[in-house]
Amino acid sequence: MSTASQIGTGPATLVEREVKMQRMLVAYILTGLLFLLLPGTLLGVWNLISISSRHALDSLSPAFLQAHGHAQIFGWIGTFIIGIGFYSVTKMGRLPAFAIPRGWTCFGLWATGITLRWFAGVVGWQWRILLPLSGLLELAAFLVFFRTVSSHRPPTPAGGATATPRRPEPWMLMVIGSTLGFLVTLAMNLIATLQASIDNTGPILGHVSDQRLVTLATWGFLVPAVWGFNARWLPVFLGLDQPRPRFLFFALGLGWAAILADFSSQLTWFAALLPFAALAAVFALRIAEPSVRPAKTTGVHPSFPFFVRLAYVWLLVAAALSVRASWSDVSGGIWGASRHALTVGFLSTMVFAIGQRILPAFCGARVLYSPRLMLASLAALNIGCALRVASEIPAYEDNVRVAWHVLPCSGVIELLAVGLFAVNLALTLLQPPAHLRPAVAIS
Repeated sequence: MSTASQIGTGPATLVEREVKMQRMLVAYILTGLLFLLLPGTLLGVWNLISISSRHALDSLSPAFLQAHGHAQIFGWIGTFIIGIGFYSVTKMGRLPAFAIPRGWTCFGLWATGITLRWFAGVVGWQWRILLPLSGLLELAAFLVFFRTVSSHRPPTPAGGATATPRRPEPWMLMVIGSTLGFLVTLAMNLIATLQASIDNTGPILGHVSDQRLVTLATWGFLVPAVWGFNARWLPVFLGLDQPRPRFLFFALGLGWAAILADFSSQLTWFAALLPFAALAAVFALRIAEPSVRPAKTTGVHPSFPFFVRLAYVWLLVAAALSVRASWSDVSGGIWGASRHALTVGFLSTMVFAIGQRILPAFCGARVLYSPRLMLASLAALNIGCALRVASEIPAYEDNVRVAWHVLPCSGVIELLAVGLFAVNLALTLLQPPAHLRPAVAIS
């Protein structure tokens, strides 16, 4: 037996760990899809139907709305990001043996925390214990994740030479920045849940605290994460030229300046900074520029580049609506439309597009089950989002009857989109990996 095998770093051992990490990623993806379908989208559609039937946003418990939002942001996208982060350890350097048990420990803590958060908000049973406990479990899970991915080491060059430290690439710095935003968001979430428990306000975070958490989670964590991964993948997938790092960091700085303005109750400055952050990101990533190489659409629908660019249109719409909301919103309709354009139009469209492109490859070099289902899910998602954004403002702000009828229709269409996305990924993951498929005989 070789020395490498004895210490657990031989080729066979590394392949075995790679397979185990792929299985763990599949568990994260399927769990994220479950949170997306049930406590996320299904509860969201139910909330929307209830609001539309009563023609009033304040007719529904804020606890239901907050439980829905938490499941969408952290239960779905957060679970995806943590799972991909653990799997990325296998690609960024030497895979430590402890990464796999830590990954499953993080999985258990994270899934339990998200479930308790949703249960406490919807059912209300023992919420003064469950609400802060959920925040504690989520933060603990993230710390396990952060400790693991930050401890990876680059592979040792042949001959035992010392690897020369490389300066982190711009996309890595963006992802690191978003990870720190993730940490700050979870810490503030724990503080907010503890405060709600101490004040005995019900399983509801204070309105100001909740809105600031949403701002921090989106512009401090999710949006920069998308920008970072886009800087890494879009030059390959869309054939774009390399991004402009200075403008990418400028967009990140503007986003954090907007967050600080929001936390300082300077809503005008908060809203005014967001369009400049969005425009800087579009310019940095060259989204509006023609491709310099053919896009790589093998295995996915050819419309993939269109929907990636459309997501950035939604980002600009969300930023523009925030400006209007800062000086003319009365009943929450404009702020709601801006938030929906950001979370569904930008973030969800990007996950639907990029996720169906990379996740099958990460999970054992699988092939997406159906490119047509990919197109259907993306089309339905954007149609539903357009109806929601267009109807939410006249419904909430002007009490237009037709708009109130359009709102639940938009929710049902988005639920259909989510279902198609989940089915396509689930059927993809049920297929055997590439190395287990039977060879096709050539006559």
